[in-house]
Amino acid sequence: MPPIPSLALATLLALAIVLLWRHARRRRRLAFARVLDAADAFEARLRTVRARLGTAGGDPVREALQEMLRQRLWLQQHGGSADVAALDAMRVSIEQAQARIDRHLADLTSAIEGGVA
Repeated sequence: MPPIPSLALATLLALAIVLLWRHARRRRRLAFARVLDAADAFEARLRTVRARLGTAGGDPVREALQEMLRQRLWLQQHGGSADVAALDAMRVSIEQAQARIDRHLADLTSAIEGGVA
């Protein structure tokens, strides 16, 4: 094979590798940002619920805050090296915990409204 086509092929291959690497890094950064956004939103929601309910929220809010702290610790220790799948799994876990708190809040609201009626 003449040197010019081989050089062109090697250049194209190197360019493809660089583009794939950049794409993977961008996906990972976006996944990490989504996890942090979900964690921030969940923590803000927990603080709002705790402020609204005071001690009536009880253990579920405290447990959720403790879980949030564990997730933040995981992110601090492993987030920088975690792959996209692990970051997505963490985000899903946070979203599921938020859904549980929202259900608990709805149950408390229903119980309070049912007790007043």
